[in-house]
Amino acid sequence: MNALVKRIGLLESQVSVNVGQATTAVGLVCSKEGLVRTIVRNGVEWEATLLEPDVYIPLKMEAVLKSTKRFIIVIGGRGSGKSVGVTDVCLIDAKDTGSKTYCLREYQSSIKNSVHSLLKEEKSRLEFDGFDVKETSIKYNGKDSFEFAGLARNVDSIKSAHGFKRFWIEEAQFISEDSLTALTPTARKKPKKGAPTELEEVMDGDTNVSMVFVANPGSSEDPFSQRFIVPFQEQLDRDGFYEDDLHLIVVMNYDDNPWYHQSGLEEERLWDLEHRSRALYDHIWKGAYNDSVENALILAEWFDACIDAHIKKGFKAVGARMASHDPSDTGGDTKGYAMRHGSVVLAIEEKLDGNINEGGHWAAGLAIQHGVDSFTWDCDGMGIGLGEQMAKDLGGKKMGLINFKGSESPDFPDTIYKPAINSNAQDQRTVKDSVKNKRAQYYLELRERVYRTYRAVVHDEYCDPEKMISFSSDIKLLPKLRSEVCRMPVKDTNRNGLFELYTKPEMKAKFKLVSPNLGDSLMMLMRAPIAVQQAVRMPQPLRPMGR
Repeated sequence: MNALVKRIGLLESQVSVNVGQATTAVGLVCSKEGLVRTIVRNGVEWEATLLEPDVYIPLKMEAVLKSTKRFIIVIGGRGSGKSVGVTDVCLIDAKDTGSKTYCLREYQSSIKNSVHSLLKEEKSRLEFDGFDVKETSIKYNGKDSFEFAGLARNVDSIKSAHGFKRFWIEEAQFISEDSLTALTPTARKKPKKGAPTELEEVMDGDTNVSMVFVANPGSSEDPFSQRFIVPFQEQLDRDGFYEDDLHLIVVMNYDDNPWYHQSGLEEERLWDLEHRSRALYDHIWKGAYNDSVENALILAEWFDACIDAHIKKGFKAVGARMASHDPSDTGGDTKGYAMRHGSVVLAIEEKLDGNINEGGHWAAGLAIQHGVDSFTWDCDGMGIGLGEQMAKDLGGKKMGLINFKGSESPDFPDTIYKPAINSNAQDQRTVKDSVKNKRAQYYLELRERVYRTYRAVVHDEYCDPEKMISFSSDIKLLPKLRSEVCRMPVKDTNRNGLFELYTKPEMKAKFKLVSPNLGDSLMMLMRAPIAVQQAVRMPQPLRPMGR
């Protein structure tokens, strides 16, 4: 006993033997250190014990086992043991406290699509007696312990479900906005007792009910990511853990699983590391966002190499300051703004509300605040009416104004285009023979800059900083920008062999992708700036693409 007490760093007086208690002794195991300690439930608390563990779980699951937070989120990649860990926690609670769990997923056409089989296998492996596995439910000592449903087809019934201590949502990355809204409680205010004019935050329903979401995150723009990951991204990246009064979020990956080496997955992981793109590998094995699509304009690993590239490669932001604005009216689309100083993008902003004129004033204000030399806005569609407003807002600011029409024929149509990707010295095609319009031209220029920067940062190839691009890590909307440009699919070359992108309506209809307002704002910055001529800034010839 003394050796074990010494090993786990506890005094004998701090350790409970719990002889004769029926609660489960849980061993907490670290991948590097082995068994760290064993704990048992004592009422509503957990305490250390010298009993032999009945169940072993990863050390990172301790917080999940003990938590009574409203939202418990466990995210990570393949081989992490997160689903098995949550299964064990639910079985332990059912056995020790008689708690009842509602097992959910977005789509469940049959019980085979649920965690029913996983629960059945785990209760047998753990040799837990008293569980009676039915075809569509699981009982413990004759009482319902686990029920199963698909959210998409049972939203209304989920709203009225009661008697459950826990709602467990497996593969939560696929949950829809409607299901998330129906499932999660909404915060409201009510008067404090005896003080009707003083309000406090409360949650509808029983605050002891927990909702456990288990996921390998999809896109950073998915409803689940937006609600439970993006707001806490900085802390999760730094600590692999986040907690407040409402949330517990735990990141678990294969190296947090003490039994990963027994899984038979290591050869597959090493193969993926060597043969798959870094972005896809990170999604599969590290639980990173899957912000790539087939035939994407920009690969996620290229984009990631550009973050603080000016620091990594030792060049400074020099040259003109340029800003751009992608307008929108009231409705679902946001308004975008981007600013770069030379090759360094310093600002990416969005406005979620207001009409097109309010958005224009907002963007002009940012341009003034940033002291830019030139300002561009999208004049295809509704943006064409902003010219007079921009002239008034920015008049007298010594700032060049340029409207941008992405549907027009490309700039410098007779210039020879030399791509950075798949370059062929014998290829003498002109710009007009390479791209369909200005939008395609400058998105292609963005891709060229990103790719050159990737080669410079990752492969240490020399590139003139003027042809590179760096995204400042101070930009809070970088994850959203990454999602937009790395999920932008490229059309197969059109009938005339020209490079072409899907239009915004086509992206929404065919791929269910939101309008890339931040991406379009960034794309417009790829047009070269206009120069100063005394007090008035006049347009000058743009630099040819690819030169």
